[in-house]
Amino acid sequence: MRWSRSRIHCAAVAAVAAVVGLLTMASGGSNADTDAAKANGYGAPTVSAPCGVHRGRHAPEKYRHVIWILMENKSYFQVIGSPEAPYINKLARQCGLAANYWAIAHPSLPNYIALTSGGAQGVTDDASPSRHRLDVPSIFSQVGVDWRSLNESMRTNCQQTNDALYAVRHNPAAYYTNIRHVCATRDVPLTAHPELDARFTFVTPNICHDMHSVCPGSRSELRTGDAFLSRIVPKLVDSPEYRSGRTAIFLTWDEGGSGPNHVVTEVIAPTVVPGTRSHVRFTHYSLLHTTEELLGVPYLGKAGTAPSMRDAFGL
Repeated sequence: MRWSRSRIHCAAVAAVAAVVGLLTMASGGSNADTDAAKANGYGAPTVSAPCGVHRGRHAPEKYRHVIWILMENKSYFQVIGSPEAPYINKLARQCGLAANYWAIAHPSLPNYIALTSGGAQGVTDDASPSRHRLDVPSIFSQVGVDWRSLNESMRTNCQQTNDALYAVRHNPAAYYTNIRHVCATRDVPLTAHPELDARFTFVTPNICHDMHSVCPGSRSELRTGDAFLSRIVPKLVDSPEYRSGRTAIFLTWDEGGSGPNHVVTEVIAPTVVPGTRSHVRFTHYSLLHTTEELLGVPYLGKAGTAPSMRDAFGL
């Protein structure tokens, strides 16, 4: 009996599916996120190859998860090309780098508020939440209770005051009074095993690990922060959420150091072509715009007119 090409093709597909099924059973099953990636024909990203594994595929229309990591007080040229930041520079080669990205202001807090609400809301200093009671929409309120802020060295949930290595000015969720009841359960200490199941996750290292200050026993803020990132980013990449192909990670700095407010921003997602470098002028409002676009929520304030980063990085 002669088989038609279509019957041969169907038989081949069935055979491949059977083999994949047997391998899955032999490995003890799989999780829903990686199953989704396989169903779309994607290879799962790995710690050694976090980007480019979905090259040539269409990026998701909407993402399930967006993660931000906020570092501190270093200008672009203090970091990119520095031998004291080997991991950050390797990540720029592995994934994407926004080479013309700018913070909004000095000092820290106005940048954190602008990043999360689309405007500085009149904040011009680093005062505590008791001095800046912000009853305005934010990326946190936009996603309801489906967010999480992970703060290293914070002792209690939604802590409102500085405490040793914890700086409340680096924890913007603590400033929005209209989410205070949610903040009590969703603004939590960063642990060794970060929970990433929320739609939006904000990661804040302590003031040693975010390059703000020199840690005891360390002679370089850059090296200390770079080492921290070399530990936490692989954890994020190795998570089921990231391996699903529907998570994007953004690493940025709140403001520049002593020089201009030109800062590093790296874009990490399976569809980003390794070594992508965009020279489009982006700002913190662009990051908020892009995040709102990925999550399918309305634009806030100045984010509405800021350029999106999606096309530049294949998101």
